[in-house]
Amino acid sequence: MKVLYYDCFSGISGDMNLGAMIDLGVDKHYLIDELSKLNINEEFKIQVSRDMRKGITGTKVDVILEHEHQQHHHQHNHVHRNLKDIENIINSSSLNENVKKISLDMFMKVAKAEAKVHGKELYEVHFHEVGAVDSIVDIVGAAICLDYLNVDKVMASSIELGGGFVKCAHGVIPVPAPATVEILKGIPVKSGIVPFETTTPTGAAIIATTVNEFTDNKTFNIEKVAYGIGGRDTEIPNVLRVFLASIENNNDETSKVYCENDTCFVLEANIDDMNPEIYDYVYERLFSKGALDVYMNSIVMKKGRPGVKLSVLCNEKNKEELKKIILSETTTLGVREHETRRTILRRDFDKIDTIYGKVTIKNAYLGDKEIKVKAEYEECKELAYKNNVSINEIYKEVSKNLNKKK
Repeated sequence: MKVLYYDCFSGISGDMNLGAMIDLGVDKHYLIDELSKLNINEEFKIQVSRDMRKGITGTKVDVILEHEHQQHHHQHNHVHRNLKDIENIINSSSLNENVKKISLDMFMKVAKAEAKVHGKELYEVHFHEVGAVDSIVDIVGAAICLDYLNVDKVMASSIELGGGFVKCAHGVIPVPAPATVEILKGIPVKSGIVPFETTTPTGAAIIATTVNEFTDNKTFNIEKVAYGIGGRDTEIPNVLRVFLASIENNNDETSKVYCENDTCFVLEANIDDMNPEIYDYVYERLFSKGALDVYMNSIVMKKGRPGVKLSVLCNEKNKEELKKIILSETTTLGVREHETRRTILRRDFDKIDTIYGKVTIKNAYLGDKEIKVKAEYEECKELAYKNNVSINEIYKEVSKNLNKKK
């Protein structure tokens, strides 16, 4: 089992994480190219350099803000964006679906924390730190790096929070910041090693979203060690240490991660008086706003009238917006909802070359075994039109190239 381990003895921030990931082996050109897929790519550029803290060398990443000509310091950038702005930036990009999901999950962690701390509704929160360009880059960059490494499991030590006070948009607040505490609820932490903030809300969101297990025992085979350099030079090394490691499979079946589990919601509406042509439009609207799945079942309603039950599977973050679409774009007068649990296969994405062009492939795993491979339909359809061939020919070429890889 391939493992990524975060050793947060000096905390974690977004820029330290990017430095550690590049130091660990993530191709910096790949990271920069993927970040350029965001529709804010003209607002920043990435600077990667070697640096040292207390005799430890590593990689330092700075996000240079083009419109302000200043280096990456969270407290200096006060661009305000809300959750919907950020969701639009990510969903409108050409990043792969796995990166989008991880990024949005991280932002949701911060949004919920900020909303609770400030007593506001989720979509009323205007982020200060996490809505700024540099923090968007930190979080989306973290998702890109995790997707690139394609590890089986993410682990972390207890998280050092630091101490003292820190200035933010609301004034002087204690360390750890209230949002950081909220994000890290239920996660083992330490504090007070230095009188300043060592873990930012961005760093906390990366940890809270991606880590499967917290332990200070490094019981694994270390394959590589890397360091992300922070912005301070203090009495302790201001670095984030990460390990790429392996854990030997054993006979303990409970130690194997076969599937992933998450919580989602089902929205339902019974409809018997709508022009059937409109359903295609409704499907497109729902999927464009983040629906995980949309489907219909034939039903018999009161007085024997035939109808359909429209069902939408979604995450909590876009539940309210999807409800509005159902209520405004269909003839229904109400929407039911219920929370549900789902078990999904672990997935990743890669691209293969065909004579007609590149196609994204979705791979699904049960434990360590790849059991399903599927080409992205929309890309196959586009290539069929572009090359004036049947879509079956595209699928045939995909299958041929997949067989070559085996």
